[in-house]
Amino acid sequence: MRSIWKGSIAFGLVNVPVKVYTATEDHDIRFHQVHAKDGGRIKYDRVCTVCGQSVQYADIDKAYESPEGDKVVLTDEDFSKLPVAEKHEIPVLQFVPSEQIDPILFDKSYYLEPDSTTPKAYVLLATTLEQVDRVALVHFTLRQKTRLAALRVRDGVLLLQTLLWPDEVRAVDFESLDGAPEPRKQEISMAETLVESMSDEFDPSLYKDEYQIELKRMLDEAIESGSNKVIRHEEAAPAEMDAEVVDLVAALQRSLEATGRRSGSKSESDAPAAEKKPAKKAAKKAAPKAAKKTTKQSTRKGA
Repeated sequence: MRSIWKGSIAFGLVNVPVKVYTATEDHDIRFHQVHAKDGGRIKYDRVCTVCGQSVQYADIDKAYESPEGDKVVLTDEDFSKLPVAEKHEIPVLQFVPSEQIDPILFDKSYYLEPDSTTPKAYVLLATTLEQVDRVALVHFTLRQKTRLAALRVRDGVLLLQTLLWPDEVRAVDFESLDGAPEPRKQEISMAETLVESMSDEFDPSLYKDEYQIELKRMLDEAIESGSNKVIRHEEAAPAEMDAEVVDLVAALQRSLEATGRRSGSKSESDAPAAEKKPAKKAAKKAAPKAAKKTTKQSTRKGA
C-alpha cells in the first residue's frame, strides 16, 4: 500500500506522527464504453460551452452558481485562504462511547501507521482507546476538505473513519407508514422465534459477491473460447520513428510517380551501372571519329 497523507494526531500534549492509507478497496469489474460497431473506445472531451474549444484540465477552475444564476469562479489561491490550518494535524476533540455514533454517519475508512523512529506514543493511544472502550472524535482534512472523523482501534491498528456532518443525513417521513396498524403479540412472538432460529455469530468469510464471481467466470470463458464478443489484443503500433520512415517511403514513391518514373518501369536512370558504362565509352569513341571526318571534309573543300 502507498500512503496518501502524512501528519500527526494531537492527543492533548502528546503528538503521534502517522501515515494514512486507504483501508478499503472496490473489487467490482470495470467496463469501458465502446463503439458497438467496431469496439473502439469512446473518449470524452472537455468542451467549453461558450467558445466551443477543448479545455485542458490545468485551465479549469471551480465555479459556484447561486439559485438566481449568479456564478462565482474560485481558483486554487482562493481555496488556500480557507481555514484549514490543521490540515497536517488530526486534533482530538473528545472521546465518546462508540454505540452513540449512528452507523449511517460512517463514510470512508483509513488505516494509520506510526511514522516515527519509535511507535511508543502510537501504541499508547491505541491501548488506551481499547481499554476505555471509546472512540475519539477528530478533525481530519484531506484534499482541501475538513471532515469529522472517528478514531478507533481495529486489530491493534488505529483506524480513522470519516463521518458525515449531521446535516448531510436526510430526514425521512414516509406517508405510507402513517396509520399503519401495530403488530399483534402473536405475530411478534413468531417473528422473534424465526429470528432466533436464523441467528449466529457474524463471519464475513461466509458471504461472497456471487455476481462478480459469475461475471469474472463469464469473461474468462469468452476469452478462452474465442467468442465473437472478444476483440483480440493487437501488437503495439510501430515506433514513432518507424512510422515516419514508412511515411517518407510513401512520399518518395508518390514523388516518383508524379514525375513519371514509376518503381515498376525501368528508365535510363534505373539501368544497372554495368549497362551504363559501355554506352559512355561508345559515346567517347564515336566523338573523335566524327571530329576527324569533319576535318577531312573541310580540307577537301578548301582544295
